[in-house]
This record gives sequence, structure tokens and C-alpha cells, in this order.
Amino acid sequence: MAKNKDIDVYEVVKRLVGEITPIGETQTDEIRFENLKVLTVLFKKLHCDLDDLAFYNKNRKEFSMNQAGKLADKCLDEVGIVKE
Repeated sequence: MAKNKDIDVYEVVKRLVGEITPIGETQTDEIRFENLKVLTVLFKKLHCDLDDLAFYNKNRKEFSMNQAGKLADKCLDEVGIVKE
């Protein structure tokens, strides 16, 4: 994946999900709350993907599998989800 592609994917997801920050207006905030629920479901699924990848690969002997597992594990650590 090209370096600029990660930003493009982020922008696409933001546009697909929609605004999530409440503004204090009931009708708008109801829509944004639904958008937030969608984003949290996506986050949980992506977290599980990373967690599985890290768990099953970070100690593998194959370079590419080990590399992927360690990157996923590092990402989880950086977002405050420490593996024990």
C-alpha cells in the first residue's frame, strides 16, 4: 500500500460513516450518535483483526508473518491496548 493510501482510506471511512461529534442540536446529534455507533462497530472489528494477527503471528519464524504480527502488536500497544 502506498504511503498516501492510508490517508485516503481514512478519508473514505470518515465520509462513509459521517460526522460523529455532537453539536447540541437534537436532530443532528441523533444522526451523529448513530454514526458513532457505526464507527465503534468498525473499530471493534478492526481491533479484533489486529489482535488475531498479532497473537497468531508475532512469534512466527517466517519473516513476513512475524513482521506483520509485530506491526499489529505495536499498533495495539500504541493505542493503549497492552497485550499480557
